This record gives sequence, structure tokens and C-alpha cells, in this order.
Amino acid sequence: MAKCDQGYLCTVCGQPVKRLIDSSLYLQYVLGWVPPEQLHLTADIHLRCNPVLSQYIQSADFNPPVVVEGEFDMRNLDSGFVYQRTQLITRGYTRLRELQKDRTLSIEDYPLPE
Repeated sequence: MAKCDQGYLCTVCGQPVKRLIDSSLYLQYVLGWVPPEQLHLTADIHLRCNPVLSQYIQSADFNPPVVVEGEFDMRNLDSGFVYQRTQLITRGYTRLRELQKDRTLSIEDYPLPE
């Protein structure tokens, strides 16, 4: 099967990343961390398979919340950094949820305005 026919496979669990709201790659794109020309070249990971990123999602729609143990546990990091990161990543996740519902936007319109 051609890569374009199989979609994105999670590099952690090997299963397809079927929904936009489950995609770590598209969350990072929405946040402006991945340029559009890299989307088709970059591997994807389910948000739940990427706990270091997804622990910052604070949304009733992302349940249960992800907890990381160890060095990268947000509970062990600077509270100012954690607050800013949580605000940004949660906004990005909220944007993914909006995009999942509204398929009329072009991919160039996915990222957050800032």
C-alpha cells in the first residue's frame, strides 16, 4: 500500500492515527512548531502515545488526563513554564477539535493566529 493510501501510522504503537484530534503531528502544526511543508515528511504519534506533550492538555474533552512520571513530569518543572505550556497546548488541542468539526478550512488556516 502506498504511504498516501495508508495515512499516518503512529511511530510508537504502529496503529493508524485516524482522527485529527488524536494527532500529535497536527497539534504541533497548529501550534506553529511544524511548518506546512514538513507535514507529509514527518512521522505522527497519537497524542496519548506522546505523554510528554499531551500531559499539558487540560480539557474535559481529553479524558482521562495524561500523567508523566519522571524527569519530564510537569509537576517537577517550573510553574511559570508549566502554566504557559498548558495554556498554549490546551488552546492548540481546542483548535484541533474545532477543525475536526469544520472541514471547510484550508490547511494553511489550521494554525493558531499567533
